[in-house]
Amino acid sequence: MLETTTRWEGTARQIGQGLINRWLKNLADAPKLHQPVAYIFVMGNAVEILRAFDFELAFPEINSLQTGVRKKAPEYLALAEDDGLSTDVCSYVKADVGLMMNQMHHPSGIDMPGPDLAIASSLCNTYIKWAEIWERQYQKPAFVLHIPGQRFAGWNDHNTEENRDADTAWVKSQLEDLIEQCEHITGQRLNLDRLAEIEENVNEMTRLWTEILAMNRLRPAPFNAMLDGLTYMGVMNAYRGTPEGLAYMQLLHQELTDRVTRHEGFRVEERFRLLMSGTPCYPNLRRMIELFEEHGGVFVYADYLTYAAGGMDSTGMAYDTSRPLDSLAEITTVASQRGLSDHFFSHLTLGRKAQEFSADGIVYHGVKSCRTVSTSMTDSREYVSSHSGTATLYIESDLIDPRYWSDAQIKNRIEAFFEVLNQRRPLPDGQ
Repeated sequence: MLETTTRWEGTARQIGQGLINRWLKNLADAPKLHQPVAYIFVMGNAVEILRAFDFELAFPEINSLQTGVRKKAPEYLALAEDDGLSTDVCSYVKADVGLMMNQMHHPSGIDMPGPDLAIASSLCNTYIKWAEIWERQYQKPAFVLHIPGQRFAGWNDHNTEENRDADTAWVKSQLEDLIEQCEHITGQRLNLDRLAEIEENVNEMTRLWTEILAMNRLRPAPFNAMLDGLTYMGVMNAYRGTPEGLAYMQLLHQELTDRVTRHEGFRVEERFRLLMSGTPCYPNLRRMIELFEEHGGVFVYADYLTYAAGGMDSTGMAYDTSRPLDSLAEITTVASQRGLSDHFFSHLTLGRKAQEFSADGIVYHGVKSCRTVSTSMTDSREYVSSHSGTATLYIESDLIDPRYWSDAQIKNRIEAFFEVLNQRRPLPDGQ
């Protein structure tokens, strides 16, 4: 791990990219250091328990998106499809299978280690099937954390105290099973004081993250949620609960506070404030941002920054470190249920966020290989447009598969979208 005394130079985004590279190197070094490795997802992952046992954490979603960022995804996707996986299968899964078939040589230049422990959760059906692939490949049993769902608009009104207690007890019993497995793998007993310390770091990181996201309610927004925000979120995941992660979030918070004080926005003039729903197309992320920036469009919020950062910023809750295991069960349950309900009722969440962030429009990005996220987008778009009058745009490509990116088609749709926005708010005279 990084020493907290390390001197960091550069912008928070540059430092964040360096931390992600260091996290990948830590993974590569883990087998040589006889350090256990856990494969986990970004939601429902019990990171705090794994940190307490000194696991290095591999996020296969992040490994896969890195193949897209580094323009290497087609090579990994082809290996998986040649082995029989359908083109309709989640491209993250296929990139991970391609990594296995490429002898675990990751395009970052490291050899990715296999897991000593794999954890899936019930929050996405793909997670469970993906973990079954790991079981077959690595001959390691996958631990599936089942989190009871709550699918209600205004879900908290329906979740009685009796239901909450039952759900929490169910999740806690599974966490206790997970602790047993960790103790068996590492030969260590769980240190509750260490768990509490990690949770305190998470509490402070989450508080800072919530404030950072809220800064973009100001005009001009100090960062672009779909460019800078994704780097920030990557550090939130890879270093969650660590002193390094906390130090980074403090640095980031200060940098953005200074920008706000100077009334300094993102690098382009902020003419239109936009929300993004859905994951980006990583191989074409910069091109995608450019197509909006050409018209003065800046993404001030993205729902992915809540979902893929663990969802705690949306719950308004923090760990009670005087009872670390019970509190972990409670927060894991509530944050996950809230995130799931917000997905099923995204039209309500996005309508509210559009008001909070004074958005001029909402961009929906449908992902070809993720039906779970994309199926309801057209209904959500129709509801938001008809009930709030907010301008909306729907574009479609994929997470990391560049075959589904049509530059001309997407460019035409974006230009038509900005024609609508310009009609609603014409340029001042002389511009």
